[in-house]
Amino acid sequence: MSERRLIATGTRFEKFFGYSRAVRVEPWVTVAGCTAAGPDGGANIAAQNTECLRRIESARKETGASLEGVVRARFYASAISPLEAYGVVHVESFTQVRPASTIVEAALAHPSLLVEAEADAITNDLAGE
Repeated sequence: MSERRLIATGTRFEKFFGYSRAVRVEPWVTVAGCTAAGPDGGANIAAQNTECLRRIESARKETGASLEGVVRARFYASAISPLEAYGVVHVESFTQVRPASTIVEAALAHPSLLVEAEADAITNDLAGE
């Protein structure tokens, strides 16, 4: 088995719940659910979705993967409607790679959170970068 590399961002949630932001086991990188909690999060779907994907990208960079290596993305939305608001950010981020994606309506950890995103990717070597 390949070496297991754990990525932490130091949030209180990681310590409290005992999880890693991302885990790399060649050739895979998996990033845990990212929300837009905090001052950079934004108050609308597009802003929060953009921040979620920025946090995923940041975790992936630490593991040697990037959004171009994403093969699966999952989005959890506090309300599916308006669906188009999620699609705009998804298209901007994933036009070239078109990962398998799912969006599910679900209650999130706090009422101010509108979306949570997680992703699975292959490392840059296999993604052709």
